[in-house]
Amino acid sequence: MPSLRNLLRTMALAGMSAALIAPTAVAHAEPSPADLTRQIETSSAELERVVESYNKLTEEIRTNKAAAARLQARIGPLEQQVEQSRADVAELATTAYKNGGLRTADAFLRPGGSAALLDRLSTIDQLTRKRQESISGFTANQRRLIDEKSRLDATLARQAAQARQLAAGKRQIESDLAELYELRRQAYGAATERPAPKPAAVEAANVPAVAGDAGTAVRYAFGAVGKPYVWAADGPNGYDCSGLTSAAWRAAGRSLPHNVRMQWGVVAHIGRSELRPGDLIFYSGLGHVALYVGDGQVIDAPSAGRNVLKRGMNMMSIQGYGRVR
Repeated sequence: MPSLRNLLRTMALAGMSAALIAPTAVAHAEPSPADLTRQIETSSAELERVVESYNKLTEEIRTNKAAAARLQARIGPLEQQVEQSRADVAELATTAYKNGGLRTADAFLRPGGSAALLDRLSTIDQLTRKRQESISGFTANQRRLIDEKSRLDATLARQAAQARQLAAGKRQIESDLAELYELRRQAYGAATERPAPKPAAVEAANVPAVAGDAGTAVRYAFGAVGKPYVWAADGPNGYDCSGLTSAAWRAAGRSLPHNVRMQWGVVAHIGRSELRPGDLIFYSGLGHVALYVGDGQVIDAPSAGRNVLKRGMNMMSIQGYGRVR
């Protein structure tokens, strides 16, 4: 027995020693809801920058395509004019030869002889030169337009390649967001915000009485409250930030590009004290835009996973203020 007790005592001491010297397992705390929210906001802000770059390229491509179409519309008739002038010259020469007495023997036997032939040749030469000058002018203009269109085509090809690169970047960010949304689902029970019942109808009672085009834009924005953020969208079922402001002012008959920086470039810049409903407020180094609706409030499409809402205008760093011309 004593020997068994000694063995058990030895084993117990060995077990205690092993427990003391064994490495302690590190406990990893699950991210808190606040941590998850910060991660989602960071990724959403990154996605918004990519989306706005994509929007800018889309606007530029649309503008260049329209310019190329206008050039092509001018080139087509010009080509017809060139071909017609060439045909006229050929017909003039043929007619002069057949009916104008330009055959050498005929010409010498007719009254006036060689002198009359020289006069007719001189007239034909002058007409031909005028036609050739017209052809040269048409050809020069045609060449200039074709060169310009070639430059536009090269620009469009380059921008299309850039758009594909941006789309690839967007897919990567959306993949990252999908993982964060899964964490958010675990933390909050939903990956995206659930809109309140009939939010636009509820907000309709709060629409300020604003006259003119600005009033139309403000009413449109109130009608969008509760609709989801959708990247590169400008309604009617979803919006990104610049898509909402461009759609609101489009309803008022004004054209705004679907890009924050481009919108900043076309509005009249005003001071904070001059703000009135319908004006635009630009944020975060021109990374976000919202529509001012009065009383210190804006309506905007915040970020991926959220819905259009009305909130205080000071929700982030303000870059400047703009009025649609």
